[in-house]
Amino acid sequence: MKVITTLMLKEQLDTLMGTEVCLQGWIRNHRKQKNMGFIDFFDGTCFKNPQVVYDNSMANFDEVAALHVGAAITVVGKVVPSYKDASTPELQAISITLEGDSPEDYPLQPKRHSVEFLRKIAYLRPRTRLFQAVFRVRSVAAMAIHTYFQDRGYVYVHTPLITANDAEGAGDTFTVTTLPKGSTADSSEDFFGKATSLAVSGQLEGETFAMAFSKIYTFGPTFRAENSNTKTHASEFWMIEPEMAFCDIHQLMDIEEDFLKSIVRTVLEKCPDELEFLDKFSGGGLIEKLRSLIDAKCARITHREAITILREAKDRFEFEPQYGGDTAKEHEKYLTEEVFHGPVFIYDWPKDIKAFYMFQNEDGETVAGVDLLVPGSGELMGGSQREHRLERLCRRMDELHISQEQMDWYINLRRFGGCVHSGFGMGFERLIMYLTGVENIRDVIPYPRTPGECEF
Repeated sequence: MKVITTLMLKEQLDTLMGTEVCLQGWIRNHRKQKNMGFIDFFDGTCFKNPQVVYDNSMANFDEVAALHVGAAITVVGKVVPSYKDASTPELQAISITLEGDSPEDYPLQPKRHSVEFLRKIAYLRPRTRLFQAVFRVRSVAAMAIHTYFQDRGYVYVHTPLITANDAEGAGDTFTVTTLPKGSTADSSEDFFGKATSLAVSGQLEGETFAMAFSKIYTFGPTFRAENSNTKTHASEFWMIEPEMAFCDIHQLMDIEEDFLKSIVRTVLEKCPDELEFLDKFSGGGLIEKLRSLIDAKCARITHREAITILREAKDRFEFEPQYGGDTAKEHEKYLTEEVFHGPVFIYDWPKDIKAFYMFQNEDGETVAGVDLLVPGSGELMGGSQREHRLERLCRRMDELHISQEQMDWYINLRRFGGCVHSGFGMGFERLIMYLTGVENIRDVIPYPRTPGECEF
């Protein structure tokens, strides 16, 4: 008999009702009675899984009744209606075969486990309902991102993971070296003949391809050696970074808004069962938040306008809003949830707190940078119109003591047919946190890398 999946069973339920099918998967829970038993079965292909019912008419009833939670099994059974949920079928077992046993001390017993405990057994947590939901959403969102860009003519570019430049200028990088520990040799004697590190961004290399293909995107891992143990920081994470030629900051905001709404719409469409579970897990309001985003028009205000609004809300904040400074989480929450009641673009930021490559506005004080803030999560995307004027870029690099010699290839983009261009970056894990309501970045990435933690 041909093996089918629980997803196939769900999609073809009307056709398969009353027929015999074969499923292969694992036992999530096993409730035993004197003459019958109930197995909560899953194979990972569908969030809503069938219950397997068996009774003492089976020749190996005692063996089946002794099966442990976590065991891998093959089930042949008849598809029958479930008395609990018409959308979730039930299997009246004809035979159950053990494929791989599991001991009685299997860590994932049928009870609620804390996410902290599950991080310690991250190789098993994909078997739990929470992480089945999270990582299904992650998979669907990743595909939605590729589909969005591919359908609109963007070229997917694989930028290097080992680099000799720090795109952000922050210096929080992991050094790549083949020199032995304790070596006093100069980096010129190292493998690449110069100092290299793991990439913090693919943006600069992405710009070079945008100057050839007009529209490109990167989607891959990035690395930052920030010694931060917050809920939103990880040392290894994935970034989406599109770059568009002939695109200014206002066109960029149009693209960002359309992009985000498209991803959210796809996840709502393809993951209803997962989101229903996550909505309850996160305390409610998740699905409503996502639907509201799709219907909302993103507000657009300058950094100066944002600070003015914040300063007028006297005595509301622990940190005083400053015209030349960054915004804090409490500021972002106030703007999105109490002032605009939806997503907000803040653009034209003070140049002294932004990267060297951002377009310098004529006021001499601000750059054409933009952050997108969303209710419940704060900053979700950061981007800018890039500085395409050779003289302005070189002057800014000198001011910040960034070597023009080492970055000559980047500067030459402005010499050889440069044009107005823009791009943004979005941390993929930040997006998944927003989509799932899960509050800690460690719980939306398979194996988190954080300070002092590099397990599995």
